Amino acid sequence: MASHRGRPLIRVLPLALLLVVFFLAASVTASPGDRLPEFKQCLELCQRENCGPSQPHTPIPFLHRLLLWDCASECDYTCQHIITARRIDAGKPIVQFHGKWPFYRFLGMQEPFSVIFSLGNLWAHWNGLTQISDRMPASYSMRPFYIWLSRVGIASWIFSAIFHTRDFQLTEELDYFAAGASVLYGMYYTPVRIFRLDRPTPRRRSVLRAWTLLCGFLYICHVAYLKGVRWDYTYNMAANVAAGVIQNLLWSWFSYDKYRKSRRTWAIWPGLVVAWVTFAMSMELFDFPPWLGSIDAHSLWHLMTIGPTILWYKFLIKDAHDDIAGSERLKS
Repeated sequence: MASHRGRPLIRVLPLALLLVVFFLAASVTASPGDRLPEFKQCLELCQRENCGPSQPHTPIPFLHRLLLWDCASECDYTCQHIITARRIDAGKPIVQFHGKWPFYRFLGMQEPFSVIFSLGNLWAHWNGLTQISDRMPASYSMRPFYIWLSRVGIASWIFSAIFHTRDFQLTEELDYFAAGASVLYGMYYTPVRIFRLDRPTPRRRSVLRAWTLLCGFLYICHVAYLKGVRWDYTYNMAANVAAGVIQNLLWSWFSYDKYRKSRRTWAIWPGLVVAWVTFAMSMELFDFPPWLGSIDAHSLWHLMTIGPTILWYKFLIKDAHDDIAGSERLKS
């Protein structure tokens, strides 16, 4: 979701998101730390003295072993911080290793604040699911779509927390596929609500069925391409941005139109949420070495999406109650 209020945002939003895409595409390949001769020497020496079959291995704490840290990965982590400390002492800039800043671990987690803030987003969706279950009538036709919105959101943030705890190929793939599902589901249910495809008329049911099949097909193709053809970061980000732009423009228009007609303050909440999330995404444009050794732009992005998620569920409930009240007025 993403917007300022009204039409100016519709022109600005795609540009802002595309800037994020190009920035992220460039940053994926940028890992100068990996290529530093001193890092390679440190890594070779550490592994030779600690990881060889005839060498006594340095004990690895149980929690680290539980999270699959082994001798080689411990050497990699240690050398990153040795080289980083030397560069700071020499007045040189901090660099990334393996596409990430040299974070300080906490309880074995590679990116502790990204994990914590991912769990904060998970809670926001869980709380939203509770609110929908308790405050939205079971007879309301959009309720099942919103319940699945919560479920997909919960799953995506679980996999995000796992990935930021330990970065492996499997955890990265699960994070990307779950995030893609979350974004695509947002693009799926948005037209259902805005164009009222949930209403039980034969024509709308046919359109909804076709739209459901199309979105399912797009997701299968997306995963198949990434898994079976090429793991392409630029394509993945572009696909997510395209789906995000579609739903953001629709909700921006909906917010503007509903407020214009009703003058209800809560009608501008979708536009506010869209603008909030767009600003949060812009954090990725200002990537910087981590504060306190663990807080970087990506973790702040996760932090800044908690609030709009809470507000979004409040809007969905308000909108449902208003929709139900309007239907009852028409019947009477």
